[in-house]
Amino acid sequence: MCPSGADLTASRAAIKSGKLRAIAVTAPARLAMFPDVPTTAEAGLPGIEAIVWNGIFVPAGTPRPVIQILHRELVKAYNAPDVKSQVLNTGSEVAADTPEEFAAFVRSESAKWGKVIRDANIKAE
Repeated sequence: MCPSGADLTASRAAIKSGKLRAIAVTAPARLAMFPDVPTTAEAGLPGIEAIVWNGIFVPAGTPRPVIQILHRELVKAYNAPDVKSQVLNTGSEVAADTPEEFAAFVRSESAKWGKVIRDANIKAE
């Protein structure tokens, strides 16, 4: 999983120059790009958490050994200093979760945002 700071990348220069003040991030932990900016929970707004994330999926039924090799090689690539630096420079951070942890995260996000959609009566048009 890769929590992304895509919105922060566009505003980074304004924040760094002081033209814009970041008061909190909606991530569960502080971001490496802005270590002095508290999370919403730290700022007194617990329960407000939303991140942009990316992940790599494989077709259902992909053999477990293939998934293990893919995961191992992706973690190795993400941990390469030049790749890690480029990812951090975009405001994103890599969470090299296990395939099982990522599956649990996707289920959790689906449940959380599904509830938001149902509670707000959001309909596809």
